[in-house]
Amino acid sequence: MSSSKRGNRLSGYVPDYVVFDLETTGLSPNTDEIIEISAVKAEGGKVKETFSTLVNPGRPIPREASMVNGITDDMVAGAPKLPEAIKEFSEFIGKQVLVGHNIRSFDLKFLSKAFLKLYGKDLENDYIDTLFMARSCLKELSHHRLTDLASYFHISTEGAHRALSDCIMNQKCFEEMAKRLPKSPPEGEGMRCPKCGGELVERKGRFGAFYGCRNFPACRFTQNIR
Repeated sequence: MSSSKRGNRLSGYVPDYVVFDLETTGLSPNTDEIIEISAVKAEGGKVKETFSTLVNPGRPIPREASMVNGITDDMVAGAPKLPEAIKEFSEFIGKQVLVGHNIRSFDLKFLSKAFLKLYGKDLENDYIDTLFMARSCLKELSHHRLTDLASYFHISTEGAHRALSDCIMNQKCFEEMAKRLPKSPPEGEGMRCPKCGGELVERKGRFGAFYGCRNFPACRFTQNIR
């Protein structure tokens, strides 16, 4: 059994990162397949390079999925199979922090399945899920879908539900939300775990309060509150 683990979820902002998005045949990582992978690489908050490929799932794409993302069987007929697409994607992202919207509950589950099958290990890049960020810094919104964020920031939603368009949209939203993060967070908030880079949060223990890593139990770092 592989000893690798998925990367840690970060809650702050980093200037160098890769925004990625998937399109799939459905919602289940157990029974559905990836049909498009796109990514946008940013340095210093500016887009430097893009990656995008359709993926041949080796099975018909359900009509319901095509109605959402516009991807059809004819479009993927000559596209690479998943192993080739994942290899290219892996080379593109390297060890960069990954950014995406609702990736913890959706996209990363599909990628974990693919990486475990192809490489025998999970995707180990740390990541930032902009859905969590939006819920934290845009509390005035009743919904936090990517298109809701884009509309709020007056960012074009043209091409929504195609992977590369969603990456470009999310990169802009990520940069806008970063402006709303506190510059000097209160003590105990926004503190980083020195072991894994995760956020330290206040917890209650047998001997009183302490700071613990949000990535527990994968990371068991603790720090006394002075």
